[in-house]
Amino acid sequence: MEDDVNAQEERRLPLNLTLALAALVVIVAGMRAGSDLLVPVLLSLFIAVVCTAPVQWLHERGLGLRSSVWLTLVVIGGMLSLLALLLVNTVSTFSEALPGIEEKLYEYYLRLLDGLASMGLAIDTQRLAGFLDTEQLGEWIPALLSQLGNLMMQSMVVALLVVFMLFETLNFRDKVSRALANPAPSLERFNEFSHTLKRYLAVKTVISLITGALVWIACQIVGVDFPLLWAVLAFALNYIPNIGSAIAAIPPVLLVLVSPEGGLGDALLLSLAYLSINFVMGNLIEPRVMGRALGLSTFVAFLSLVVWGWIFGVTGMLLSVVLTMTLKIALDSHPQTRWIAHLLGPAKGGPVEDASRPLAERVRMAKLHRQAMRKGVRGLMSREPSSKDQASSNDS
Repeated sequence: MEDDVNAQEERRLPLNLTLALAALVVIVAGMRAGSDLLVPVLLSLFIAVVCTAPVQWLHERGLGLRSSVWLTLVVIGGMLSLLALLLVNTVSTFSEALPGIEEKLYEYYLRLLDGLASMGLAIDTQRLAGFLDTEQLGEWIPALLSQLGNLMMQSMVVALLVVFMLFETLNFRDKVSRALANPAPSLERFNEFSHTLKRYLAVKTVISLITGALVWIACQIVGVDFPLLWAVLAFALNYIPNIGSAIAAIPPVLLVLVSPEGGLGDALLLSLAYLSINFVMGNLIEPRVMGRALGLSTFVAFLSLVVWGWIFGVTGMLLSVVLTMTLKIALDSHPQTRWIAHLLGPAKGGPVEDASRPLAERVRMAKLHRQAMRKGVRGLMSREPSSKDQASSNDS
């Protein structure tokens, strides 16, 4: 009987795989067709998940749930409004100074061509001028500003959705308990999923904020104009894997290169500052805080950038790692799909026997293992002098 059941499952495997791939194609096509609707919903969902942490913190301090939600919304809304006013002023000033920056960049372009020609390098100037056509740049910049304007218009919709989502989470557990006959397993998996997702989003947001603050300090030290604009750009593009930090460094480096107070030395200094900040925050601090259980392989991170960017555009590129991590956490919260989450993770992980454990437990065990290793190293270092002293006393 067991052989017959196994044979039937093997025969159904190609059919199930074909149906799964067909469903995936339909889902991806539907998401791309409805991207105008899904992008504000996804943005508001992730902002609401991040806002639940201060709401819970205020509620644990004795404040009511609704009062905690309103206080969190007022504080975050005030901070974002102040930042938006400063950013709009900076962008308007940058737009006024943009023609002068374009002229200086064109002068550097002509100097570069003269230098290459003096070295005997044959360059097709017409083709190069087609890539660096100032008229095309002049058409591209207003289009970018119009997209930013549309994003500001959508921000009102996102803000309203965040308010309703935060209040909806107050009664979510009661609704699930009434809807399901046995809600305990579903609530347990949802708690694990929401806890891990909130932790990931909070850590990623804090690291992006620190990155933006360090970029602002670096721009102030070097003397780059519009430091707030480059700090916000570094904060936003820090969510894009692999290439986001490099893209954020290009405009300020070019600006300090063409500015009268700057030059090649300041541009190299600013580039080194960007490289140091991204190396320390991205390769040292972020993996240590998050742990490898909350990581993605390099290939999956870059592939998610391409796929989500194709589906949702620029917003999909900004949220590519967040969306993929959400998918990974959701897959890891269920035993039957946990193997897919392992395939999305980094190459070097925990022990093989820990693969069947839930993600939150593996993160906790990894922390305990690191603490035990640190204590073991400290104990070994503290015992080492005593052993040397004992050996010297035996020799005497």
